[in-house]
Amino acid sequence: MTVVLLVRHAHSQANGSGILSGRTEGVHLSPEGKKQALHLAKRLGDIPIKVVLSSPLERCEETISPWLKKIVEVNPKLALRSDSDLSEVDYGLWTGRKLRSLSKEPLWKTVQDSPSKVTFPEGESIASMQTRAMRAMQRALDTRGKGHIILVSHGDVIKSMIAAALNMHLDEFQRIVIDPASISILDYSNFKPRLILMNDSRSTLNSELFANHSKRLLVGGGSGTQPKGRRS
Repeated sequence: MTVVLLVRHAHSQANGSGILSGRTEGVHLSPEGKKQALHLAKRLGDIPIKVVLSSPLERCEETISPWLKKIVEVNPKLALRSDSDLSEVDYGLWTGRKLRSLSKEPLWKTVQDSPSKVTFPEGESIASMQTRAMRAMQRALDTRGKGHIILVSHGDVIKSMIAAALNMHLDEFQRIVIDPASISILDYSNFKPRLILMNDSRSTLNSELFANHSKRLLVGGGSGTQPKGRRS
């Protein structure tokens, strides 16, 4: 069974300022984000992990560091690996601008309604971002060994990976919401990937969540088992 945990970075300084930071270096977690990262370390617990890949941007590495410091005591061979294919969208000339100002740009409506057609001025296209994100996903899935996978990335990047796994058209990916420090889980043990958790910012993960979903009889829905600590 291969399960991929998609973790968005915690609340950043740019999030608090309403700025589209993109790939700007030196954007760190806010005080709230640091609290979220510590809580995330508890939520992830000691589930078996074989590889951890992260966007090279500081806010992603800072988000997973508290958990990694705890888990290396159990698995000293586990190390964080930086993967540029998990980096934030290259927003080009939009980088560093206020979201409120960007929402008035003519391109904004296309970003929301038809993202597959968008290339940011002097930046990259959303379609290219999805392609590289799925390259990172495949590299992780090809990793040998026992355990699951953690990918630490950014909101739009994670949304694009979930959309690809569910065979959704890229123009629909804005219907997915991914909050700071949230966990989403994809089960790749079946022919068609299954989404078993999305945008969860509260649950503490446990072994029941990682049962073999590929063998479950899902007609009519799942078993109804909730991860420990999850509130309805």
